[in-house]
Amino acid sequence: MTNTQDNARSILVIGATGPTGIEICKQALAAGMKVRVLVRTPSRLPADLSSRLEVMQGDVLNSDAMIAATRGMDAVVSALGTPLQRTPVTLLSRGTQNIMQAMGQTGVSRLLCITGMGAGDSRGHGGFLYDRVILPLLLGQIYIDKDRQEQLVRASNLDWTLIRPAFLTNGVKTGQYRCIGQFEKHDRMGKISRADVAHFVVQELQRGEYLRQVANLSY
Repeated sequence: MTNTQDNARSILVIGATGPTGIEICKQALAAGMKVRVLVRTPSRLPADLSSRLEVMQGDVLNSDAMIAATRGMDAVVSALGTPLQRTPVTLLSRGTQNIMQAMGQTGVSRLLCITGMGAGDSRGHGGFLYDRVILPLLLGQIYIDKDRQEQLVRASNLDWTLIRPAFLTNGVKTGQYRCIGQFEKHDRMGKISRADVAHFVVQELQRGEYLRQVANLSY
């Protein structure tokens, strides 16, 4: 595959109308990157941001739309999210599968995929309230699909990075946070701002320090 350079100059952001996706777009633009977004409802983008993006209307589950959006990019950032629900969730895994297929067809190999604390081997490291209440009662179905999402990414031949933020806040960017690859038994992750998650994403696009690795983020 092509486009494996560490310093990505053109990126596609999926999930760009969510609060984390918006922050990623802002910081990537500030870093001098060309930012393309694929969104179902362009009007959900802030007007002052939308004017600086290349906006394509479409759905992550539409193969043709994904291929068109991915073509010519150096990297794809997935900040896919889904509303809280108690019924089975498949959007994250199906969307990620579609993203990866489009990348394969367009020769783009760099993927940064944001999942969350509680996915994969991070389960049990989120702190008492998160692990015992929030995750099982509110996020259970979503995290079943996040597990599938991570398995798909890990099994791919892409230059992937899985990013697992702790409990997300709307705080400011500090640039000061922990990034843990492998957990020790007693490691606990608390919270992190969306702005600092975006800070990590932009740095990783520039440096490529976590190729085919997991980055668990928390203060």
